[in-house]
Amino acid sequence: MKKSVQKEYIVIGLGRFGSNVAKQLEANGCRVLAIDKNENRIGQIADYVTLAMCVDVKNEEVLKELGGRNFDGAVISIGHSLDASVLAAIWAKEQGIKQIIAKAYDDMQGKILTKIGVDEIVYPEREMGVHLANNLAFNNLFDAIELTSEYSIADVGTLDSWTGKSLKELKIREKYGVNVIAIKRGGALIINPPADEPTKKNDVFVLLGLNSTLKKIANAFSSQRK
Repeated sequence: MKKSVQKEYIVIGLGRFGSNVAKQLEANGCRVLAIDKNENRIGQIADYVTLAMCVDVKNEEVLKELGGRNFDGAVISIGHSLDASVLAAIWAKEQGIKQIIAKAYDDMQGKILTKIGVDEIVYPEREMGVHLANNLAFNNLFDAIELTSEYSIADVGTLDSWTGKSLKELKIREKYGVNVIAIKRGGALIINPPADEPTKKNDVFVLLGLNSTLKKIANAFSSQRK
């Protein structure tokens, strides 16, 4: 059997977002080089990644010393310093890194990084704000993940009156126009549950559907619980 090659990533900038990405990549079996100009951040992450280095990306000579490694991807997670993000992105492009992902704080920064050749722009603060707003607006939806501007995946607590009834009997799709793609039961996750699966008390349905429909369901369920 052919042995899989361990992927290698470089994470530049170790704030909350960058450090979490670096740790999770390493936990997922990747090799990670984590760099930041802050020595304290390097000390905090050193035990969680393959290698952590104190590097200022504005120092071109130091960046050149990092060259020559065949990284599968680069995650640029520098603070509000646009020039540092741009320099890091240019360096990553020059190294021929296949996948470059960068954090941006606003559309202008995102556009500049895209022009340089960054493959994907992420807006952590914006996405967390949307996530929180959706959860607040969707009343009893415990969690909601927006897939597009129209569709989301959301967790919704089941009604007591549903206990013992199967998905076929509840007719969720017919009544509400959403799909039950999984059931959370205690610590277990039942993916693609069968139609004859009986609902148990405290089950949480994982629903896929239109944002507008999910909001109506949340409001309807909330009123039924009062």
